Parts: sequence; structure tokens; C-alpha cells
Amino acid sequence: MAAEETTSAVRTSRIGKRPVALPKGVTVTAKGTAVEVKGPKGTLARTFPAGVDLKIESASVTVTSSLRGSDAPRLTGMVRAHIANMVIGASEGYTKTLELVGTGYRAEVKGNALHMALGLSHPVVFPLPGDIKAQIPAESKGTLIILTGSDKDMMGQTAATIRGFRPPEPYGGKGVRYKGEAVRRKAGKAGKGGKGGGKK
Repeated sequence: MAAEETTSAVRTSRIGKRPVALPKGVTVTAKGTAVEVKGPKGTLARTFPAGVDLKIESASVTVTSSLRGSDAPRLTGMVRAHIANMVIGASEGYTKTLELVGTGYRAEVKGNALHMALGLSHPVVFPLPGDIKAQIPAESKGTLIILTGSDKDMMGQTAATIRGFRPPEPYGGKGVRYKGEAVRRKAGKAGKGGKGGGKK
């Protein structure tokens, strides 16, 4: 009997039960399973699974659940993480920087699209999604792409898509990489004919 009560009891997540602090200028509203976060950097909306409740106060948001078993900590932890990301995105935004490595590799922004020369037979044109913006610092001469936006998931997917057009190759290191990314390098094929290989 005791085992059944323990299994069916409401469990909590150590991370999920922590309140999400709301910076000044950020508001959170919830209607059913839909949550909206507004802030200086934009407005983000997301729909979460049923079974979780939000306690929204002036300076924080707390995620709770009345579900039994392992569903409660799993959902509260996930929802809490997403809301925290939305709050950061709406208040501060996210930034990712990509580096173009290779002779003639360049990027420029035209309108709402990124135009890239990546050593292919044709230029790559990538329309920027959502509120994602791209900047090319003048001093980089087109070899740095700085992405900014409020949606963390969209930011990560956008950066991964751009990198995917020409991933860094392991021999010369040419390609598109995240700034600071360590590219595993491979040694080139050794030339044939070592010392003393020929007849005198």
C-alpha cells in the first residue's frame, strides 16, 4: 500500500519548481495552454501540453502540476526551461556568431536575406526567418555573420542551417563554423616514396 501511495504521489522537479524571475518590462500571460511573453526585444508565444499550471506574479512565474507519477517533474521541468528561455529572449535577446573560413568566402545582407559565397558553383541565398537579423561587421570583410533574435530555438536552427550549407571540412578547415568552434582536423594523405625509396 505504501509503495502504491509513493508511486501515485505528486512529484516535483528540482529545477521545475524554481520561480522564473521577470526582469523589468517583461510580462507573461497565459490562456489555457498558450503562454505569451512580451518584452523590449519582442513577443514570443508558445503552446504547452496540458497538465501544468502557471502562477504568474508581478516579478516571477512558477510552474506547478497536479499530475501523478513521473509526468509532473518531466513537464514542469520542460515548461519552466522554455519559459525561462522566452523571458531571456524577450528581455535580452540571443546572439550567435558564425565564421566563414576559406579563400573568397564572403557574406552580405541584402534586404531580409543573407547572400553567401561559399566556394560553390552558385551563391547561397538564405531568407532570414522570423525576427532573426544578421549583421556583417565591416572590419571582418564579410567573414563574420552575427545573428540576433529573441527566439532561442529559431536562433539555433537558423545558425545550424547556415552552417549546414558548407560545414567545416576536416583537412583544410574551410567552411562555416560557429565562432570558437574547435574543428577536428585530419592529416592529409602522406606522399608516396619515403627516404631511400629510389635506386642509386
